[in-house]
Amino acid sequence: MITLTFEIVTTFILATLMISLSPGPSNLYILACTLGSGKQGGTAAALGMAVGSSSYAISTAFGLAALILYVPVLFVLIKVLGAGYLIYLGVSALRFAKAPHLRKPVQATTSQIVKRSLLVELSNPKTALFFIAFLPQFTKATGDVLVNDLLVLGLMFSAIALCCDLIVVQLSHQLGKWMARSPTIAVRQEQLVGLIFVGLGLTLVWDLWQAG
Repeated sequence: MITLTFEIVTTFILATLMISLSPGPSNLYILACTLGSGKQGGTAAALGMAVGSSSYAISTAFGLAALILYVPVLFVLIKVLGAGYLIYLGVSALRFAKAPHLRKPVQATTSQIVKRSLLVELSNPKTALFFIAFLPQFTKATGDVLVNDLLVLGLMFSAIALCCDLIVVQLSHQLGKWMARSPTIAVRQEQLVGLIFVGLGLTLVWDLWQAG
């Protein structure tokens, strides 16, 4: 049983679309993955992030994500690991940026990108905190019904966000095709990918420093 009405769901969908389509770290990450690994890689990244987002949605519904609020050390640890991983990916991309005729044919597989993106999403505890703050605004239920409402809203959010991410993949793919027309631009493309990853990691570090 759920208490969500048509009006509430409509408002929730509109709010989710505005949030998902607004420029932010997730869109930049999808952009970087698409430029670095093509349309298939960008789609895999979007799917991995959707799985991570859905995991946080489920944990929020059952109250598990609230642990982050009450165990600050866990929050810091997850952010440090996530920042370190993103910076590692960025530095690796910068080191191996090459023109198409010099580039090694070996690239990350679809499953590797999905796993990597899942890790990136799970290492961003702000997603859980966002769900804790955002989802309850759209329900007044309590008890088991509250769990059902939050679960439905959370999974709806993840599904809508995935659709928006796939739009970003398509746009990024077109940008990547244009940038790949010359060796020089192709090198700059891979360097851009590395800089985006490093920038996202440093943003997490900055957040930690500000919080401290």
